[in-house]
Amino acid sequence: MTGLLVTGIGVVAPTGIGVEAHWEAMLRGEPAIRPIEGFDPTSYGISLAGQVRDFDVDEHVATQLKVQTDRWTWMSLAAATLAAADARYEQPEDVYATSVFLASGSGGNEFSQHEIQGLWAKGPRSVGAYQSIAWFYAASTGQISIRDGYKGPSGVVVSEGAGGLDSIGWARRVARRGTPAVLVGGTEAGLCPYALLCQATSGRLSTATRPEEAYLPFDRRANGHVVGEGGAILLLEEPGAARARGAEKVWGEVAGYGATHDAHHHEDPAPDATQYARAIRLALADARVSPDEVDLVVADGAGTPELDALELQAIGAVFGDRRTPVPVTAPSSWTGRLMAGGSALAVATALLAARDGIVPGTAFLEQPIEAPGVDLVRDTRVQDVSTVVVLARGAGGFNSALVLRRTPGEART
Repeated sequence: MTGLLVTGIGVVAPTGIGVEAHWEAMLRGEPAIRPIEGFDPTSYGISLAGQVRDFDVDEHVATQLKVQTDRWTWMSLAAATLAAADARYEQPEDVYATSVFLASGSGGNEFSQHEIQGLWAKGPRSVGAYQSIAWFYAASTGQISIRDGYKGPSGVVVSEGAGGLDSIGWARRVARRGTPAVLVGGTEAGLCPYALLCQATSGRLSTATRPEEAYLPFDRRANGHVVGEGGAILLLEEPGAARARGAEKVWGEVAGYGATHDAHHHEDPAPDATQYARAIRLALADARVSPDEVDLVVADGAGTPELDALELQAIGAVFGDRRTPVPVTAPSSWTGRLMAGGSALAVATALLAARDGIVPGTAFLEQPIEAPGVDLVRDTRVQDVSTVVVLARGAGGFNSALVLRRTPGEART
């Protein structure tokens, strides 16, 4: 069965606003990891993050909606608008023909912090009514659905970093039940004191003060990851429905999906990569694609020695018997880890790589760890990319894999 088609992409990320701005920054090799702005993070021992700059909420969100929502929802609203515009998608007469199924990891952090500060400083009457909805992890899904009139079956996936891929898995279920178009992906905005503290307790954040030393997936110097904000929202359509409305652009096809759980410990990773490798195999089997047919793997890239080793173990277990080593890159190294928004942005990046035949390298990968059967991409390279596997992991043991296929006629030279 033909998979869902990606017909629109909206990006709000540290690398830029809009899909082409993001891609141009990636190809220029411009790290978007910089000193944290907006508050002093010194007491947290963390100094760097991937922040979305030049995001003017008033350009994307109506004033009455702005005061009801958090920054992460502002970004989702903007990305949803950009995705629909990219696809030239207009709400059909059937309001139930479009669904919104996004991912979320942490909800409305900044809005909640403001209300909590008001509670402790001034008392209960200082807390506004919108607190009850602005923090909620389903807020972005709900607000997009309400604003744009998308009344198809909708929901939210909460599997942390794997959520962006898992939202696509859920979209396929929704489409099989008769809804022809689904908005997927997600954004995050976890860069306020409260949210940063929550993430710092994991012990996996880099304390480096220089971007070139901070977030180094698959490097011998890896010392943790850097937090980022933003993400991507994509419009997926059933092929027949896309053709019927005259869709002019197709970014690619969702060919396969697989997900597993380590079932080990909510804080410590499983001692081996068995379930991670199984998720990849499930996705390949679903797509009816062999390991030899994969042109590129877009890795999760946790940036800690233990998790990086486990990911390469999983990739090696699946692709190690290929005739040639499989190219592997970690584009999140340029932006920081965006939680649920990161895997959605990785899908957008993979589709851009397939469109242009260009693979972005992993930032500052100077001392790659040993990885038999794996070709770690250090520098941007020109390469034909037809089939891509995107990987993602979520805190707590979530593993997800997605197979994307470039549609015929979309190749570039």
